[in-house]
Amino acid sequence: MNLISSHRLVKSEDLNHHGTLFAGRGAEWFVESGFIAASKYLNPKFVICLKIHGMHFSKPVRPGEVIQLKSAVVYAGRTSLTAHVDVYNAKDESIVDGFITFVHVDENTRSKPHGITIIPETETDRQLWEEARRLLENK
Repeated sequence: MNLISSHRLVKSEDLNHHGTLFAGRGAEWFVESGFIAASKYLNPKFVICLKIHGMHFSKPVRPGEVIQLKSAVVYAGRTSLTAHVDVYNAKDESIVDGFITFVHVDENTRSKPHGITIIPETETDRQLWEEARRLLENK
């Protein structure tokens, strides 16, 4: 798996009315992280977001925290790539995770086959591959 890692500082403008990370801002970073992973395989000019399959927040994120987003493409369909994104706090605890699917398109934004195959290398890779495949089958 080609793992991409980035970091974000949670600032006051990223917060909701409870003083924790606003889910919309988290979703923005989540999509961006998945997009970067997909862009390692395809020209970003021809990649569009199809679906966030879910973002599960397991812990609140407070202002001043630095979070790490780790993403990797875990499944390839005929025209799509599905990335898994996992977000960690400074204690290396997973605080958000989920899947997001992107589609390879042509100049007219019509889906276009990409010819990419993802082969799981580890048991974890295989589990993520299977979960992503199930998500796409159950649109």
